[in-house]
Amino acid sequence: MRIVEFVPPKPHPLWKLCLQMGIEDVVVKVNPELTGLPDPWRLETLSSIVARLKDAGLNVVGLEGDPFDMSPIKEFGGERGMGNGEREAAIGHYRELLESMGELGIKLLCYNFMVGKGWSRTGVREGRGGAKATYFSLEESLAQSSQSEEGELILTADQVWANYEYFIKAVMPAAERAGVRMGLHPDDPCLDSLGGYARIFGSVEAYDRAYAIYPSEANAVTFCQANFKLMGVDLEAAARHFGRRIAFIHIRDVEGTKEDFTELFHDQGTTDQFALMRVYRELGLDVPVRGDHVPEMEGDRRLAENCVPGYFTLGRLFANGYLKALVKGAV
Repeated sequence: MRIVEFVPPKPHPLWKLCLQMGIEDVVVKVNPELTGLPDPWRLETLSSIVARLKDAGLNVVGLEGDPFDMSPIKEFGGERGMGNGEREAAIGHYRELLESMGELGIKLLCYNFMVGKGWSRTGVREGRGGAKATYFSLEESLAQSSQSEEGELILTADQVWANYEYFIKAVMPAAERAGVRMGLHPDDPCLDSLGGYARIFGSVEAYDRAYAIYPSEANAVTFCQANFKLMGVDLEAAARHFGRRIAFIHIRDVEGTKEDFTELFHDQGTTDQFALMRVYRELGLDVPVRGDHVPEMEGDRRLAENCVPGYFTLGRLFANGYLKALVKGAV
């Protein structure tokens, strides 16, 4: 296992801090809104992003998140009325992205199939020592959207499954040819529905169904610990269940339920992180590991004022020190 960091695609203090922490391998999101560059699926575009980071001493080993607008794929059949032509164009771009990744030796793509809303948080709560910890509250989320209940769904679970099956069968052959492992991230939060759309990846059984659609080494798992914890599963048992299907590990912890939870510092919470790390070693996993969402700490905004809550900088320094001890100590 090797510790990686999720860095912005444009110059940021975290780039230099990674090197100072002894972290040279990184994952990055290449959505045009973040990079300022169009057509991330094209080899020349992706190559320029990789080169920018390489010049800073960082090696891109994976991509994470939606690389471009995935709604024509994920929301096909929904109220926005996107047709098959738009879906096929988006799938073609995705295939080209995978081919470009293969050309550049990027072997990991952490993706999700969250429809409508992606990663969703309600706000921040005061955490340890006054740190600002991200949280999710379904009750508050519904109140903010003027909904008392989810009501009739724009896309049902059956429709989302049909869209997922179409997508995965269309892109997996390209992933196999490129030597890229696509690690599926759980729904976050892992509710049955959110924002009027069904959410389907909130259980171990759903992952097994996804694998059965296209059994392949390229059809892999991003084992995001906190999401699986909120599913109510035993984390050690789940890790052993997936075994070598795990291509990427996100380490974080939460308190609460999937309807209302708060994210914690990495040394808080009830998860036995050392025990889990020993399980990963026992399974022989040689995959990237990164710390996920962290509270905002005092002074964070002086480093990066306009940061997404959960991805400020100082908490990640703390997290990476903790992860280094976990990796070294779990022998």
